Amino acid sequence: MIQTHSEITTKTDFSTIRYAQCWEDADILLEALDIQPGDTCLAIASAGDNALAMLSQHPGRVIALDFNPAQLACLELRVAAYRELSHAELLELIGSMPSQRRIALYRRCARHLSPSVRDFWDNHQPQITFGIGNAGKFERYFALFRQRLLPLIHSADCIEQLLEDKSPELRLIFYNRRWNTWRWQLLFRLFFSRWVMGRLGRDPRFFDYVEGNVAARILDRTRYAATTLNPADNPYMQWILTGRHTTALPCALRPENFEVIRANLNRLEWRCQSLESFLDSYDLPGPIDGFNLSNIFEYMSPQNYHNVLLKLMRVARPGSRLAYWNMLVPRARPERLAHRLRPLSDLAGRLHRADKAFFYSKFIVEEVVS
Repeated sequence: MIQTHSEITTKTDFSTIRYAQCWEDADILLEALDIQPGDTCLAIASAGDNALAMLSQHPGRVIALDFNPAQLACLELRVAAYRELSHAELLELIGSMPSQRRIALYRRCARHLSPSVRDFWDNHQPQITFGIGNAGKFERYFALFRQRLLPLIHSADCIEQLLEDKSPELRLIFYNRRWNTWRWQLLFRLFFSRWVMGRLGRDPRFFDYVEGNVAARILDRTRYAATTLNPADNPYMQWILTGRHTTALPCALRPENFEVIRANLNRLEWRCQSLESFLDSYDLPGPIDGFNLSNIFEYMSPQNYHNVLLKLMRVARPGSRLAYWNMLVPRARPERLAHRLRPLSDLAGRLHRADKAFFYSKFIVEEVVS
């Protein structure tokens, strides 16, 4: 399908893998959307993990959108892996656990891929050897932090202790006495600054609507994840600090969800299309019940964001839910749409407090009224 433009596509290049994993907690997403059997759902694809997680709730249909074909190549390879591999082999291919045979696993999956996607991955075999969950620009940014900066701050033993299962009281003591050193604060603030993150991790234009101190916000959320939340249950923190999943897995990769996701793969479809284009050319027979919108509104001007909300409500039904994240840019339903879109603030606040993808500043859940 021919790509169509969203606001951010006019500002930066989207021809490579930017995110090889979904860095959003599917556990809170699924509770927010309350997907019922038979529901029609829409998801921003990214690398595909959360669209796949939605299949665990037995929806009738999940449409995953992304205007970057490289992101859809990540999703298509995951779908092929669910079809072809065992659960343990899937974890090897992703990079969640060590493996010396990822190319062989990929070759088994390749027969399920479309020709263009097979060509894409055939040309990215070095990335496959390190695990397809490492193949994105954002993951390479975390790898640079993990491999170059973190050893200057903490020993391997100290990192292991941070990730151990401890009581909240012991987590706070460890963080204050062992982890939160001046070196940690200094190098963290440098590496996760707007300038460094924009060039090495995301893209400078992703910060067009960002105000305030980026690193300070993320540092505060990191402290929350290391003390209030339990790092032993946090697959996102584990990957950032170790390059794999140690004692926890994201929703789509858990063994209890593997077979049900595999059984429901025929309910998932993906389109190389912007959200705006999909909504303008809407071709489904009925309304959409749930929207997984990632954090795409951060890359839009307020006016464009409000326009997209209006389009979303046109394809929804009363009671449909929208779920999305704010990382660095505040986005929430404008007051002029109060009669059509109701914020579920208590639910969203409770879920955000449990959000294991800790770097987001806010989680938004809104329900269509009319």
